[in-house]
Amino acid sequence: MDIQKIQSFFQERSVKWSTHCLERMQERDISREDVYSCVLRGEIIEDYPNDYPFPSCLIFGHTIQGKVLHTVIGVDGAAAYVITAYYPSTDKFEADLKTRKER
Repeated sequence: MDIQKIQSFFQERSVKWSTHCLERMQERDISREDVYSCVLRGEIIEDYPNDYPFPSCLIFGHTIQGKVLHTVIGVDGAAAYVITAYYPSTDKFEADLKTRKER
């Protein structure tokens, strides 16, 4: 995945949001603006090239308020799809919140 391509979709507002994703974001107190902040200033920390229906990736970034945020984004060539967004914890990630813990 190419972070610059994903960022261009966000800059062009070529972003699709599922109802499920928006419901989860609301439960987690994450706004669309927070997702934009994460993606536009973030970095890809995991790639999922075999995801269905589109390849996706995990982006590490920050909310508008500076809180660490993870966002999973899929891309089909014409748009970016926000799959989910969540606040990472050290339960699953190392202290840097970028490296997934080994199971």
